[in-house]
Amino acid sequence: MPIETERLLLRPMQAEDIPALVALWMDPDATRFMGGPRERAFLEQTFAEDLANPTPPVYDLWPVIERASGQVVGNCGLLDKDVDGVTEIELVYVLAPAYWGQGYATEIGQALVDHAASTLALPRLIALIDPGNAASAAVARHTGMRHERDVIRPGGKVVQVYALTLTPA
Repeated sequence: MPIETERLLLRPMQAEDIPALVALWMDPDATRFMGGPRERAFLEQTFAEDLANPTPPVYDLWPVIERASGQVVGNCGLLDKDVDGVTEIELVYVLAPAYWGQGYATEIGQALVDHAASTLALPRLIALIDPGNAASAAVARHTGMRHERDVIRPGGKVVQVYALTLTPA
């Protein structure tokens, strides 16, 4: 950390990022395939707790900053998830709708794949994708992932597992 690409910066959260992150996670379009909008009070508390944590977790979501404008455009990272009783590391990307269609999710997703392989030496990454989210599936494919199988998540929702075996650099 941080991770820089040509147009983006992925870095630890700062206090000034919280309003944009809250707005992102409250946006019904941005969160449509991710369980829907979250409650403001919950988000503000969660982000404040994350900011106060002296030892941030290895796997977390971080603000994505557009380098040209300095604006928070998304929240992306790696999260550990239980998938059918196996702990997997998931590549997660959520961008504000105003920044869709510019290749940002693929750009930051590829940078995270590279980070997972070279810095973290992870053997594998997955993405859990709602079957209706064609744009997210396209991002996963652009980062080298392939549809592996469908799984039923807690609560009964069926999601597609996209996976990539990593070769450490």
